[in-house]
Amino acid sequence: MGKVAVFGAGSWGTAFSIVLADAGNEVKIWGRREEVCATINERHQNTDYLSGIELPRTVSATHDPEEAAAGAEAVFLVVPSQTFRENLQEWADALPREVPLVSLMKGVELGSLKRMSEVIEEVTGAGPERVAVVSGPNLSAEIARREPAASVVACADEEVAQRLQAMCHSPAFRPYTSVDVLGCELGGAYKNVVGLAVGMAVGLGFGDNTTASVITRGLAETARLATALDANPLTLMGLAGLGDLVATCSSPLSRNRTFGENLGKGMTTEEIYASTRQVAEGAKSCSSLLALARRTGIDAPIAEHVDSVVAGKLTAREMMDAFIARDTKAETD
Repeated sequence: MGKVAVFGAGSWGTAFSIVLADAGNEVKIWGRREEVCATINERHQNTDYLSGIELPRTVSATHDPEEAAAGAEAVFLVVPSQTFRENLQEWADALPREVPLVSLMKGVELGSLKRMSEVIEEVTGAGPERVAVVSGPNLSAEIARREPAASVVACADEEVAQRLQAMCHSPAFRPYTSVDVLGCELGGAYKNVVGLAVGMAVGLGFGDNTTASVITRGLAETARLATALDANPLTLMGLAGLGDLVATCSSPLSRNRTFGENLGKGMTTEEIYASTRQVAEGAKSCSSLLALARRTGIDAPIAEHVDSVVAGKLTAREMMDAFIARDTKAETD
């Protein structure tokens, strides 16, 4: 049994801790709130984020980053992407110097337009051979219930990806490897924006034709940006692209789809934020993804219109009307 650290005690960090424990690891979670850590240690549950799910006895928690990281063979990082740099700067001195640092986050940083792997490299000085990502159709509640799922572990160093693959291959979780870190990260970040758009369509009362159209055009928009930045097109057709997109857009468990549904029903962004402690990454990252697309010279109508709705400049109905009113063209243009 090896030891691993998971920095982040939210729903996804806790769910992935179950995967790691089921794969044979001793898991130490770092949690921001001491009361959450105490509940994990005393009751073997995270009642704030995954109520009713029993955690393996090999999962424990601490508020001390040095204690969490001590002796870890890999560190998995899972906090909201827009606060990640600030958190990582606080943890950096405590992190082991030679082990893989793995992002479980799906976002692009506001301002810098950096992916989470790039933030890790910049803050810690780790080379790309030590920085990895996990991305795929992984809804936290289903993972925590040990429903069968698959994902992608990507690292520029294929041997590191394979080592991490073995570290999280559990009876219910099947990881595949990739060296396309960029494609996996962009697929994971962009699907959240598309999920918001699909949620708005659902909130407006539209059916499967509308949502299927948005999903398909969202995948095309994602692929345009990712391939322009030199991602492997096959990545966008795989688990970290299409797979993650389908899960996010089709499931009521998706935070981003739910956020979009509420926008479609007439709630404001501020009202939605006030009603939940869960973070919908797409609402935070849509403007940075739009800026990245514009900097790359890529047409990104879904990101553009979603950003306008989130910012209160358009209603969800106006967004859907604008999509239909766009100039017609060949599908492959």
